[in-house]
Amino acid sequence: MTAYILRRLAYGALTVIGVSIVVFIIMRILPGDPLVAVFGPDGFTRLTEEQRAHYMAELGLSDPLPQQYLNWMADILRGEFGRSFFRSESVAEMILRRGPLTAQIAILSVLLSWIVGLPVAIISALRPNSLADHILRFFSILFLAVPGFWLGMLIVLGLLFAFGYRAPLTGASLFSDPWTTLQMIIGPALVLGLGQAAYIARMARSSLLEVVREDYVRTARAKGLNARAVMRLHALPNALLPVVTLSGILLGFVLAGSIPVERAFGTPGLGYAMFTAVSERDVFVMQNLVFLYAVVFVALNLMIDILIAWLDPRIRLR
Repeated sequence: MTAYILRRLAYGALTVIGVSIVVFIIMRILPGDPLVAVFGPDGFTRLTEEQRAHYMAELGLSDPLPQQYLNWMADILRGEFGRSFFRSESVAEMILRRGPLTAQIAILSVLLSWIVGLPVAIISALRPNSLADHILRFFSILFLAVPGFWLGMLIVLGLLFAFGYRAPLTGASLFSDPWTTLQMIIGPALVLGLGQAAYIARMARSSLLEVVREDYVRTARAKGLNARAVMRLHALPNALLPVVTLSGILLGFVLAGSIPVERAFGTPGLGYAMFTAVSERDVFVMQNLVFLYAVVFVALNLMIDILIAWLDPRIRLR
């Protein structure tokens, strides 16, 4: 197990380094000049060449690209993520202030996906090709196809016009004000959770239908166990391994999906900060947030790999 964990850590570290290089290069080849984003088109034209060179050097953008990359990595190792062009707070302060809200949305959405997706999968697997199975599969495909931001806007408009309700947009935390925080995160979590539930339902249904054909399941039925007991005690535990793997991947995708969904609900999380940074071309905020998302995604997949290897020792030998 130790050798497997070390091997996965090495792969994860190489992946993070590769992602950092890709993110850095993409941020540098984006069209436009960062000083145009800072000063605006009119202000940029009024700058002299000496002033432009001074501001580029101040931002660290006049160094050779390899030196810029090494400086960025050194800053990250020191916990320094730079500052926004347009706000007084640093990127690190932004992450600490907004990150917990996005993390709560992600965790709640995964919990909702299991609460909704697993019962749907079990009902479909117990009665394959029945009317209930066809209806549940229809809704699974529907929520797979519906974009999260569009569903989010529908929910916001429905609550606004039908009930005049607006979610609070405060900096409350889960521990200081749980009710206010729940009002802020329930909408995005519901939208993201329903989309994930469709994936969970389809994966769990396929896995259950495969497991129920195994010999040990037929043996359990032959011993007189009813269908629900066989499903709960024998089929479901063995069918959950691919679902756990999928949940880890989906939890990473929630971070990317939270960008349009948080924008639709106006939730002040990291997704909203990323949307704002892209709109304003705030290079340092974009660069560090994209890198943070990539690191979190790699870390989540690493934890899922270790969990799966612990649950199924055969995986360690591969």
